[in-house]
Amino acid sequence: MQAFATLFCELDATGSTSAKLEALESYFRQSPPADAAWALALLLGKRRRRLITGRRLREICLAATGLPEWLFEACHAQVGDSAETVALLWQQRPQAVTPVAHGAGQEPLADWMAERLPALAALEGDEQAAAVQACWRSLPPDQLLLVNKLLSGGFRVGVSTGLVTRALARSAALDEALLAHRLMGGLTPSAESFQRLTAPADHGDDLAARPYPFFLASPLEAAQLEHTPAQRWQVEWKWDGIRGQLIHRAGGCSLWSRGEELINEAFPELIALAEALPEGTALDGEVIVWESGAQQPEPFASLQRRLGRKAPSRALQKECPAAFVAYDLLEHEGIDQREQPLQARRRQLEKLHQQWLSNAAAPIAERLRLPAIQRLESWQELDGLRDQARDHRAEGLMLKALDSPYLVGRKRGFWWKHKLEPLRLDAVLLYAQAGSGKRANLYTDYSFGLWNGEGELVTFAKAYSGLDNGEIRELDRWIRAHTTERFGPVRAVEPLQVFELAFEGIQPSKRHKCGFAVRFPRISRWRTDKPASEADSLASARALMDEQR
Repeated sequence: MQAFATLFCELDATGSTSAKLEALESYFRQSPPADAAWALALLLGKRRRRLITGRRLREICLAATGLPEWLFEACHAQVGDSAETVALLWQQRPQAVTPVAHGAGQEPLADWMAERLPALAALEGDEQAAAVQACWRSLPPDQLLLVNKLLSGGFRVGVSTGLVTRALARSAALDEALLAHRLMGGLTPSAESFQRLTAPADHGDDLAARPYPFFLASPLEAAQLEHTPAQRWQVEWKWDGIRGQLIHRAGGCSLWSRGEELINEAFPELIALAEALPEGTALDGEVIVWESGAQQPEPFASLQRRLGRKAPSRALQKECPAAFVAYDLLEHEGIDQREQPLQARRRQLEKLHQQWLSNAAAPIAERLRLPAIQRLESWQELDGLRDQARDHRAEGLMLKALDSPYLVGRKRGFWWKHKLEPLRLDAVLLYAQAGSGKRANLYTDYSFGLWNGEGELVTFAKAYSGLDNGEIRELDRWIRAHTTERFGPVRAVEPLQVFELAFEGIQPSKRHKCGFAVRFPRISRWRTDKPASEADSLASARALMDEQR
């Protein structure tokens, strides 16, 4: 446990990618397989289940220290994290001067995760409180904080999946792409699974239904394209669905989301589609709702009705029929195609699609679609083509180099996404709430309103990003000086400040008082030049929505 606590502190204390990589690689090299497996699961975000709530930890801490609840609330407002607040207050109790026993906290991480922490969670009432307090007394400060985060499900640290994968690949002397593939589809934290994961490359992978790591596009940097001919790029519409891989292998059929979630049950008609594909096929594409015979797909709102459903009814499948738009052929006849250039993979995909269509039953045939390929003669045509995206219910364009292999993660220079300019409305700040973590003492979460037809402001959207640190601090001071009411952690403010909000789409919603829901709202600029009376109205939002249809 001490080694993992040290790693956690090292990762949390630095913003250097190379320092984090070195710390991770050193940990994986030196740790026993069982501990390394649990550490990997935690770092990848695969084990964040809450065992004891933050509120329960607070109750146990206050009961043992005698501190008033208001003091805890005041400390939490500054710290922003229940687990850390408990750890800090526990160390300030008078009896905290008692030294921690020699060797305390040296138990393996695997024992903590598999036995000790679940045992604490299984207790109740006074017995649980006494056991948690005894645990806290036995731990040095760095482990105290870590244990609280593990108990409350709040363990997070600033490392990406790619960075963790790279460090583990280096420690095991494996190709990063191979290790990323082995990690897809889940991880059971055990010594045996870790040893299989890090086995030599010639050990042979049992692929079963496991997906490949997804290759991701980067936001377009026009300067990167100017030196290349436009004819060397494949251009497609960027559809507004969820990315997925549809697989048929000897082990069965599967549909995986980009988040490595198996979503077979949510889309049974696409599993039927996979069963009709030749064995040894893996397709990368987009899950989307597309009506039979329609020229364009349905909006994302239709797909949302299908997401998270374990067993969608026949009526829902009929109302929101799912289709799979196949972008790429990753595996054909059981052979990995990812090293082949995109142009070759596309030809093979078209050939496979034609052969499949000749044998597929009519109800299944329309569930598999190939995106139309656009061709450019010059870069001057690019923005004009992108501007047509909304007419096709697309988010913009995808640009893919014809000679690009299918890589792992976000590798710049091969695939670009050129999204539409966002929709924009000017809205008035109505409410503010403090953030969390390092921004716990700043108001960073905002609610905005638009004018209705009766001259009243109606809450329209929330946004949490878009301002720089200086603007956040300036706005925080303004919010504190212009608060009109308080509702727990939320402050109502004088309706004076106007902000331009950017968002990707707008649709009707019965759940929101304003009657609309927007996708990915964020602040694009602070309109200090504009009075609140000149902010946009609900009629403006309705006009934007009508333009999209």
